[in-house]
Amino acid sequence: MTDTAYDRVRVVVVDDHAVMRAGVIALLADEPAIEIVGEASDGRAGVDLVERLAPDVALLDLRMPVLDGVAATTEIVALPTATRVLILTTYDTDVEIERAVEAGAVGYLLKDTTREQLADAIRSAARGETVLAPKVAERLVARMRRPEPVVLTARERDVLHAVADGLSNAEIGRRLVIGEATVKTHLLRVFAKLDVSDRTRAVVVALERGLLPRS
Repeated sequence: MTDTAYDRVRVVVVDDHAVMRAGVIALLADEPAIEIVGEASDGRAGVDLVERLAPDVALLDLRMPVLDGVAATTEIVALPTATRVLILTTYDTDVEIERAVEAGAVGYLLKDTTREQLADAIRSAARGETVLAPKVAERLVARMRRPEPVVLTARERDVLHAVADGLSNAEIGRRLVIGEATVKTHLLRVFAKLDVSDRTRAVVVALERGLLPRS
């Protein structure tokens, strides 16, 4: 697609539900800047259609027979057509969203999207812009804000458990048969992982996160 404002965005619609497919096509029929150039009822037929017609945007359902939306997206973005993939589905779980985005989809919309939102999303996708339904964006932001799980090694847990027992570094070294310098190294790593600066706070945070058993 060129950058000319008057160019129409050429779109193919791929959905295994005939009524939904027809509804999307009817929804976009009055959009002067969008032209539906083809439709398909499964992922494999959708990939073939994209390869043949080289549309600007492929509007894909996620769960389809023969080839699902993620697999179809992977194949479409590998084609030399430069077609952008926009997912239109009812599924909004983290796993589904991540799989689609990782496969190369530039957008992820839900089927409660309005005509105006869908048309805007298609035009944005054609320009290579990321388009996310508000609910999808909220889920991704919430996921990004979730703290990453902390993983302590077996030795780090041993050292922290000894700290919880009130042992000094020297006593920990004797219990675990390691040098005092090694104890300090393990503690520094634990502090970094738990984002704390002292032994007491390390034990408290580890207990809160279930990294140490409560006595």
